[in-house]
Amino acid sequence: MNRVATVGVSLTALFLIPFTFSATSVALTRITEDLHTTFAAAQWVVNGYSATLAGFMLVTGSLSDRYGRRKLFFAGVALFSVCTLVSAVAPDIVVLDLARVVAGIGAAAMVTGASAVLGQAFTGAERTKIFGLFGATLGLGLAFGLTLSGLLIESFGWRGAFWLPGVIGLITLAFFRFIPESRKTATARMDWKGPAAFTFALMLLILVLVEGPELGWTSPLVLIALVGSVALFLLFAGIERRAADPMLDLRLLTSPRFLGLCAAIVAIVAVFASMVVYLPSYFVATQAVSVAQAGALVVILTGPMLVVPILCGMATRWVNPLTQVIVSLVLISAGAAWFAATDGYVGPLLLMGVGIAIAFGLLDGLAVGSVPAEQAGMAAGLFNTTKLTGETLAVTVVGSMLAARTSGALAGAEYPAAMDLALWVLGALCLGVALLVAVLFRTSEPEPETRRRRAAVS
Repeated sequence: MNRVATVGVSLTALFLIPFTFSATSVALTRITEDLHTTFAAAQWVVNGYSATLAGFMLVTGSLSDRYGRRKLFFAGVALFSVCTLVSAVAPDIVVLDLARVVAGIGAAAMVTGASAVLGQAFTGAERTKIFGLFGATLGLGLAFGLTLSGLLIESFGWRGAFWLPGVIGLITLAFFRFIPESRKTATARMDWKGPAAFTFALMLLILVLVEGPELGWTSPLVLIALVGSVALFLLFAGIERRAADPMLDLRLLTSPRFLGLCAAIVAIVAVFASMVVYLPSYFVATQAVSVAQAGALVVILTGPMLVVPILCGMATRWVNPLTQVIVSLVLISAGAAWFAATDGYVGPLLLMGVGIAIAFGLLDGLAVGSVPAEQAGMAAGLFNTTKLTGETLAVTVVGSMLAARTSGALAGAEYPAAMDLALWVLGALCLGVALLVAVLFRTSEPEPETRRRRAAVS
């Protein structure tokens, strides 16, 4: 019963995290209209959530080891659920934005708590299978959250997309008594200053990118936030470099292969997250479809993630996975250019979706395998933080581009041209990163796993 409850509660909670991300992207136009707010203010519904999710994951992971994995997982689900319900009844955009920011902290505790309790409950081959379900659940929540949240919004308004996950989250709390508690028997002093500096630096940078187009890049608020962000990022780097047991060992970025993989994931999630957030409103504005239909159309982009990673995993026997990563970036770039240059969208979205899916099934394993075994955990933490940070900043930058060229009106006539410009930029980014990755892979040494196999053969 304990193991069944652990899996059931963990996967249910994990599904809710990308689901609410998808829901806010589908509901963004409705939220802007219903709360009579600007697009810049509405962006914080997505960006605030993503920023705290990225920034607090490091802290919550350490807290779960120190104070109890089940306890922190429970606290994360409770905080996330309550804040999601507050979002459902928010009277104005300020309350909604604040609720989403705090919900991101809960979501960070949910991700680290779920992975920790699953890691304790299973070992060996069973653990591998369970963490396969872990990743698949996150993908399903993102892919089908678009369709389900679209139906909820059509039936109950944008608030319905928050009521459902909030209630489900509260229900899961009743089953935590079946999950065994665990924690580290001995803990080193926790490095909290570094993650705190990183989180506030990221929030200030998002403030610059969101408010810059509206207030002006030379406004006092924007300039102060920019200086503060740079100072805090430098402080973060200094803290992590001096820490005896840092949460993120930035020296890993001196490895050309690991650096290339980090660059690849940033470019890929930049396209994926931006499309998931802004495509629904684009379809509503240009294709005269309902919110539910717009969410369903985005499945053209997300659908390949259900099949392609499995096929690419099988293909690694014949095609080098590093080559597959480069191919994925080229396909995404081609799809983005195709979308921007023509009026069609099915072919371009499918091509981008296949490219994204190729890399998603490979990059995490390649990143961890590119460093010595004793640094695997640190590499996974740095890689995932890089991924979430890239996703957050990409959504912010693309949103700022759209806001600047549409005067803040998502349904305006300028929206298609603004989206085309964003796609040209994202396509160029992926192509440039593909070339960079090819150079870094070619000049770097084989990853430790490959070296160990060669040594064994010789």
